[in-house]
Amino acid sequence: MDQPHAVITGASSGIGYETVRVLARDHGMRVTAVARRRDRLDELAELTGCDVVQADVTSQEDVDRLAREVRGPVHMLVNNAGGAIGWDTIAESSLDAWSQQYELNVVGTVRVTQALLPALTETGRGDVVVVTSTAGHEPYENGAGYVASKHAEAAMTRTLRLELAGTGVRVIEIAPGMVHTEEFSLNRFAGDTDSADAVYAGIEPLTAHDIADAIAWTLTRPHHVNIDQLVIRPREQAGASKTVRHAER
Repeated sequence: MDQPHAVITGASSGIGYETVRVLARDHGMRVTAVARRRDRLDELAELTGCDVVQADVTSQEDVDRLAREVRGPVHMLVNNAGGAIGWDTIAESSLDAWSQQYELNVVGTVRVTQALLPALTETGRGDVVVVTSTAGHEPYENGAGYVASKHAEAAMTRTLRLELAGTGVRVIEIAPGMVHTEEFSLNRFAGDTDSADAVYAGIEPLTAHDIADAIAWTLTRPHHVNIDQLVIRPREQAGASKTVRHAER
């Protein structure tokens, strides 16, 4: 087999950034990092030797260019690009935020998968990883736009697995719970640092490395083994309605 080659979206920060590092550094894979921010991509390239393609997954033109520019063969696609916008009840939520989250978390994932699926199938042993969320399996208040988009992304992933059975392409869902990255909550709360920090108060959350390590584990199982769904939460987060927070010491 050729040196394994993984394409990772949303690679400019957080889980995507760390997954590039883990796959390239710890597992010796060839990696193509995909994101909108060129400066962060250049930093990753210098750090890991990865290839880079600057692209926005919500742009069909950008993703078509990604499919043309990526150097084959492509063995793995990690659909990580995504995000949450706002913290409101359904009654007060922005419809524009709903549309943005659906376009990024659902349509963007489908768009990239469609573009690279021919290359993945051609290898005879491709992998599609979709980073969803526990929000895609369990609703919670004030985040319905994100919850709904992640439910749709999770359902799409299960459907894709059914459709690709027999092609040699594995479909893997990684569903993280509370993960502390530098931008996820900050973006959700429109740059409000206090609100973003409060999400992680009194609990030891997961880190981007925890999720990157899990992604790497699923990808390095013998290829007849498919990890259909891997749910990962901090120890004190038993569910959306059960999180134990301890007083700061």
